[in-house]
Parts: sequence; C-alpha cells; structure tokens
Amino acid sequence: MATLEEVEPILLALRDERAELIRLRDRALAGRAGGAADAGSEAEGGDVEGGGLPGAAVVDGSQRLLRLRMQGLIDQMQAGVTRLDELSVTLRDIESGLIDFPALVNGRHVWLCWRLGEGPIEWWHELETGFGSRQRLIDLA
Repeated sequence: MATLEEVEPILLALRDERAELIRLRDRALAGRAGGAADAGSEAEGGDVEGGGLPGAAVVDGSQRLLRLRMQGLIDQMQAGVTRLDELSVTLRDIESGLIDFPALVNGRHVWLCWRLGEGPIEWWHELETGFGSRQRLIDLA
C-alpha cells in the first residue's frame, strides 16, 4: 500500500495542473470568442495574410500554443493518475485531493478514505458507499 508521503505530492500536482488547465481553457475560449468578434468587424478590409484578417495568424499561433500547453498538462495529469493506480489508490476528486485506499479489516473489505489537508488516515467507508458515509477508523470493529 502506498504511503501518504508518496501520494500527497501527486495529488498536489494534479490539483495545480487541473487549475492551470481550466485557466488555459478559459483563455482559449475567450481568444476564440474575441477572434470571432474581431473577424466580423474587420471582414470588409482585411489583408490576404492570415486568412484575410489582420492579426489572424497571430491569433492562430497563440491558440496553437495554448492547445499544446493544454495537451502537455493533460499528459502530465494522465501520468499522475496512472501512478496513483500503480500505488492501488483510487482518485475520487482532483480538486479536493480525495482518494480511497483498499483495505482488509477483520476480514472485511473497506475503503480507507483521505483527502488533502487531513492529517493521518482516520476515515473509512464501505465499498459500495462514498465520502458522505465515511466513519472514523477508531469506530471500525
């Protein structure tokens, strides 16, 4: 079983990468919307380079760079999730860093439950339930 010292840096990286991916996605969408609005207002007298619109080549280039950066983040995130899987950790929520570890307690299969910001693992829940029904380990008998 993985230790929290192994898992926590992966979860922190995934959370940061997710936030950056969302930021880049929003920037890409705003760039597309801005480009469409600019295209409509400049369509009458545009130049030939860049598809007939001034600055279109610059917008296309920056959009391409954004997409490449986004793909790089997605690749990093996939590697992080794969590493968690190799450590027998089930990722439940990237933003909160919520994970489950499989455990066998007194012949009973359960999930040990933990999320970023918590101290040692102190929670568990049944295999068929989730975070909302987690209970303290001290109560597991």
